[in-house]
Amino acid sequence: MIFISILTLIVAKAIPSLNIHLSSAYFTRISTIVFIYAGVLSFNTLNIQSIGSGIGIYSGLFQVTVISQFMEVFLLIIGSLILIAWPLMYNLKSSVITQGNKGYVLSESLMEGEKGKGQDYSLIVQFSTLGTCLLISSSDLISMYLSIELQSFGVYVLSTLYRDSESSTRAGLKYFLLGGLSSCLILLGSGLIYAFTGLTNFESIYSLISVSEVNNIIQGLSLGLIIIIIGFLFKIAAAPLHNWSPDVYDETPTIVTIWLTIMPKIGILILLLELHTQIGVIGSLNTLIIDQITDNSINLLKNLLLISSLCSLIVGTVVGLAQSRIKRLLAYSTISHIGFILLALAINTEQSVDSLLFYILQYSITNLNVFLIIIALSYIINHSYFKNKPKYTLIKDLRQISELKGQFFLNPLLSLSLSICLFSMAGIPPLIGFFSKQFVLYSAIGSGYYFMSFVGIIVSVISASYYLKIIKVLHTEDTVISDNTAATSLPFTSLEVESDTEVNTSILSNVHSFLISTLTLSILLFFLKPSIILNSTQLLSLSLFNF
Repeated sequence: MIFISILTLIVAKAIPSLNIHLSSAYFTRISTIVFIYAGVLSFNTLNIQSIGSGIGIYSGLFQVTVISQFMEVFLLIIGSLILIAWPLMYNLKSSVITQGNKGYVLSESLMEGEKGKGQDYSLIVQFSTLGTCLLISSSDLISMYLSIELQSFGVYVLSTLYRDSESSTRAGLKYFLLGGLSSCLILLGSGLIYAFTGLTNFESIYSLISVSEVNNIIQGLSLGLIIIIIGFLFKIAAAPLHNWSPDVYDETPTIVTIWLTIMPKIGILILLLELHTQIGVIGSLNTLIIDQITDNSINLLKNLLLISSLCSLIVGTVVGLAQSRIKRLLAYSTISHIGFILLALAINTEQSVDSLLFYILQYSITNLNVFLIIIALSYIINHSYFKNKPKYTLIKDLRQISELKGQFFLNPLLSLSLSICLFSMAGIPPLIGFFSKQFVLYSAIGSGYYFMSFVGIIVSVISASYYLKIIKVLHTEDTVISDNTAATSLPFTSLEVESDTEVNTSILSNVHSFLISTLTLSILLFFLKPSIILNSTQLLSLSLFNF
């Protein structure tokens, strides 16, 4: 369905007469409807009784399982919400445009470029989503690599979507170069596995290793698998391979940062999780290699995840304390959350998989809501500052935490919503984030990982301090900002508008407000009806071990 939509929208964009009448809002709305419809189709697939441990399609390149279909539905829902939020915040109308010295004077050519960016955004998002959906169903080295590249190249283009921005171009180039390095590692690991086994299908590799007594094959397979995992850890920004993510997140537009922090990570984490099943590489080959080589060589795989989890917990917490830019702070917060997810992934029990799936769900919801609120606050702050200066309007990302100062007195509902999300990310009860961390730590203690559990508790307490720092700034009385301060803080998207330019001053729409309120209430009131999500994640975790 998504592939058909991509072809249709490409044809629509290529037809000049049709492209004139289709604004970016139409493209995003069509893409949203496609995501919702594709999610309904994926949900209907769960009713197939014979799905069992999986149904192979396309000659075994992909395997449809219960968990892949469930997570595909969730990904499509999150993707549709992000697409809904896209056209709600860029509501400028203009008729005149040239580039000025102090910024961008609105002109017709630039406005056409802005519309084109909206169309490009929806198309690229569909490409990236298609790659993510294929990635979580991959059961072959070839399909795995092609899917992750389709996902990654879409994200690279999204990072450089604003061609007039030097920071956006720099972030996209950095992301492309380092992402290409991680892709090379994944390709190298896949090549080693194929060189030693002559196979690419996960199930065939499992069958070969289960009857093989050749030590070289198993050792080569172990080496290739470790290199692949390192490449995946690089892509999800797990420490110590995290250095690229704070820079990229900070320099890209916030609407693109939402996508970077959620979609690529979920696809890779679900693939790593499914590789623990009997048709995968990690879970199946772990137990087999334990019997055929030594305990030390196979424990290297689990220890790799545990070391990365430990580094992510410490780095994401300690380095995050020194951040003054809000998106860099949230980037290190994401690294800390990845540490909890990798801890649950390394344990690999029914209880830990249950906590892993639940953590991914709440992380996605909370992160999406936080960035939607940041976008809303940034537009309200900019509109409030320039409301008495009709010559100016501003499309500006919120960069510094200090820019949130006193927002509770000006926008109490948005500030309270942001505070609830931050408390949830810190693990304050009875919010949903508390239960996710509790389940991960409880499964770690039950499996004997006492040191990791202790570290997880300590970093949760420490990380609460930088969340509280943002909340403190929100509730601190604001002071008057000087013109010099405002001028120096203008980012690449600042626009200088001539007095005769027509500007639509609507900042937030009802849909945007409804999204924020719904996500906030789901975070706040989760404890009243937790069984809806918890039963689903528990059934999914049981499906991984019972077939």
